[in-house]
Amino acid sequence: MTVYIDPPEWPGHGMLWSHLVSDASYEELHAFAAALGCPRRAFDRDHYDVPAHRYERAVRLGAVEVGSKELLRRLTEAGLRRRRPPRRAPLRVVTAT
Repeated sequence: MTVYIDPPEWPGHGMLWSHLVSDASYEELHAFAAALGCPRRAFDRDHYDVPAHRYERAVRLGAVEVGSKELLRRLTEAGLRRRRPPRRAPLRVVTAT
């Protein structure tokens, strides 16, 4: 059972972000994220978005540093990958004339 983190290179909201995943369970991931100080709202389907300023602390707590492709591979192999549902086309509003 391991928690992995990729480098903080994902931009958003004026900051850089990492992704934190588990290769065992969401329970392990939630427990690690709580110990790291990440709010539950930072959980996105199958990972936590972790701001760059928490990266080093995550590693000190035991997260294993891997590249983004390796992180995705391990998440997928663990069977914990949850893909985003496909986007639907916007509905057209039809008015009676």
